[in-house]
Amino acid sequence: MLRKLRKSIFWIAVSAAAQTPPALTLEQAVTTALRNHPQVAAAQDQVNYAHQQVTENRAAYYPQVSGEITGSQANTDARIGAGQLQASRLFNRFGSGLDLSQLLTDSGRTPNLVASARLQQQASESTLSATRYDVILAVNRAYFGVLNAQAVVKVARETVTARQFVADQINELAKNGLKSQVDVAFADVNVSEAKLLLLRAQDAVTSAMAELGRTLGSDQPANYQLADVPLPPGPPPTVDQLVTQAVDNRPELASLQFQSESAYKFFEAEKDLSYPTVTVAAVGGLLPWINAPNNSTVAFGYEGIGANVSIPVFNGHLFAARREAAREKAFEADQNLRNERERIARDVRVAYSSLVDAYQRIDVTAEFLRQAALALELAQGRYNNGLSDIVVLTQAQLNQTQAEIENISAKYDYQTQYSVVQYTIGALR
Repeated sequence: MLRKLRKSIFWIAVSAAAQTPPALTLEQAVTTALRNHPQVAAAQDQVNYAHQQVTENRAAYYPQVSGEITGSQANTDARIGAGQLQASRLFNRFGSGLDLSQLLTDSGRTPNLVASARLQQQASESTLSATRYDVILAVNRAYFGVLNAQAVVKVARETVTARQFVADQINELAKNGLKSQVDVAFADVNVSEAKLLLLRAQDAVTSAMAELGRTLGSDQPANYQLADVPLPPGPPPTVDQLVTQAVDNRPELASLQFQSESAYKFFEAEKDLSYPTVTVAAVGGLLPWINAPNNSTVAFGYEGIGANVSIPVFNGHLFAARREAAREKAFEADQNLRNERERIARDVRVAYSSLVDAYQRIDVTAEFLRQAALALELAQGRYNNGLSDIVVLTQAQLNQTQAEIENISAKYDYQTQYSVVQYTIGALR
């Protein structure tokens, strides 16, 4: 019997452990999201693409070598019968060799293209950092959203229990003729209201879990036991320093700065299209056999080298249009950078104001909760002594529940807003 009891206890413990979701800290959530989120993966692919663009533009620095194999077949003693070379003989032959060409100078176009590609690569790396920041902020918001929703569910359950207890007391008193049916009706309404609050809170938890799962890079809702996070320190005294820090640290600004510099380098490269290009070419190989007119076979090697200077004269204003288009793109990049800098400065000031407001709400809601608890205690006592009606008690219960939810929301709102401020100044980790 004792053995069966121990076995039952063991399987109950195993079942409970299997149903308990795994623990998850905020740091673990961030690490998981950065590893799995498709936006981060896409941004990394963009970095890899930009790296190959550098190699592609740099290829002009190196010799271009290709192997050639050529064969021809002709009738014996045949001549070309059309065109301007009617007297030329046609031979059966087979030859192989190498072609080599090397760009000597294109008046600076290739160096500017390589510099533009390098700057684009740096811009994509900054964009990757910005994407990681976006994902981290989304994880923070979703994480604190789940904690907030779960805390509200706890409050709602306690509210249902407390109001049900009061309702049961009033029902018993009404059965003994000590309370009226009006009191019973008000108490039942309060219980129903608490149950509705619990249902809405549970639905909010489900939505928050789904959002957290999405930010972790999954198509499934998160099923974790989240660890609470202590409150961060208070807000800094002024916002101007935060604006300066944001301008220095935000990866979006760095990306746009690199894009602007890249656009100007590309503009220089397009200007260089109008200048001469100098290339050198060399060929060499072997003609193993030639079917000559006297049917003898001759084998010999061949080689040659030459240089070419290409000077653009006129192409229907193509190069001029490309140059002007590149300059306008560079100007556009400058304005985009300016616009982003102004937007970030605004975002920092707005986020700082919200942070200060959220910080002040913590003390206000804590005082609200203390006063609501005291008011409920007094209202309960007066009602029990017949000195007040059920309306006063139900209003006190409502205030108590509202105060608890406001106090919880203020704490998690401050944590979320602190993450937003860290994000706006480029310091979120």
